Amino acid sequence: MAHYLLKTEPSAYSFTDLQRDGVTLWDGVSNPAAVKHLREMQVGAQLVVYETGTRRTAVGTARVTAVDASDPRQPAVTITAGRPIAKPVSLATIKANKLFAESPLVREGRLSVVPLTDAQYKFLTGS
Repeated sequence: MAHYLLKTEPSAYSFTDLQRDGVTLWDGVSNPAAVKHLREMQVGAQLVVYETGTRRTAVGTARVTAVDASDPRQPAVTITAGRPIAKPVSLATIKANKLFAESPLVREGRLSVVPLTDAQYKFLTGS
């Protein structure tokens, strides 16, 4: 199963908001590389929600429950809230871990949708 990290600005839409809503449409992504990753998502993909801004921390999990890639420039992915990460992982911790040395999360800081390896996903979620 594929894994991805989704970045969000907590003042716009936080993991707490996702937990409250239970489900949301993840759209409005404009970076071509991030859009490509959204188009590649499949139902069941496991997600890590990462809050940007002053927090810069992986804080929770989610799962892809629907994908509408009929508009290749604006795919719409429906996600369902998972659980909070027991020990949220800061960007500093991520950057210090060799698992992420070649990750777009570290190398392309502005990318809002990032694929994760199984090992990266396990590290971030503690599972």
